[in-house]
Amino acid sequence: MKFLKGDFFKDNRGCVSFSNTLDLNLTKRMYVIENADIEICRAWQGHQIEKRWFVAVNGTFEIRIVKIDDFENPSDDLEVQSFILKGKSMDSLFIDAGFASSIQALEGNSKLVVFSDYHLNEIKDDYKFDSQKWKQK
Repeated sequence: MKFLKGDFFKDNRGCVSFSNTLDLNLTKRMYVIENADIEICRAWQGHQIEKRWFVAVNGTFEIRIVKIDDFENPSDDLEVQSFILKGKSMDSLFIDAGFASSIQALEGNSKLVVFSDYHLNEIKDDYKFDSQKWKQK
């Protein structure tokens, strides 16, 4: 995984948010996640093959990830890493293949754009795990 800090520029005309170090050459599709409220946590979904890039474009998100040791029977004590992505500066997070993620908006009206290196249904690579499987320590 790789966290990329975005930034923004503001003047009398308004604000421009950007992520000049985000390389999307490998991406094939994008979608937007907008949780219904801040109590909802989309946990845990993993991909053995697919890579994903997350970019906060509005609000703030906490994304937690775990490196899966066995996709059929993962350990209960995997290390959870946490990242905060802020929309104002368009922070982004690259998650390599082999990880599961948990996504929670920390502010109302938060929006997260997700890029993937595979088209929808191009491969069968969705693994869902119990939402309580890994707790952040």
